[in-house]
Amino acid sequence: MAEPTAHEALIYLMVVMSAADRDMTDAELAIIGDTIRTWPVFGTFDENRIIEVARQCQQILQEDTGLERILGAVRDTVPAKLHDTAYALAVEVAAADKHLEPEEKRMLHIVRSRLHLEPLVAAAIERAAQAKRRALV
Repeated sequence: MAEPTAHEALIYLMVVMSAADRDMTDAELAIIGDTIRTWPVFGTFDENRIIEVARQCQQILQEDTGLERILGAVRDTVPAKLHDTAYALAVEVAAADKHLEPEEKRMLHIVRSRLHLEPLVAAAIERAAQAKRRALV
């Protein structure tokens, strides 16, 4: 299988985050779709390929080193100036159901580490995602 494009690698990352706790919720899947349709980083991506790319990700994850391959692709394919954006995508998916499972926290830690994000940058992204989901009631 060919190396993924930057768009594909970002979608792989979101799928990995959604599957981290072995439960891909409707809220997480909705966030993935909404993100691909609305975030500027996906401005030139063909939305009709979402299912195809998700299936590619699934196939890669079946391999013994699939997760490592995906994380490496994100690190190497996505430009370094967009690593914070990649992490923001991962956090958005993890926070979609307003509760982080231990597996999701661990995966976020792994992603932060692989992308060499500064701790304060990662914390700011995480706090912003929490702030977006708060309600007055």
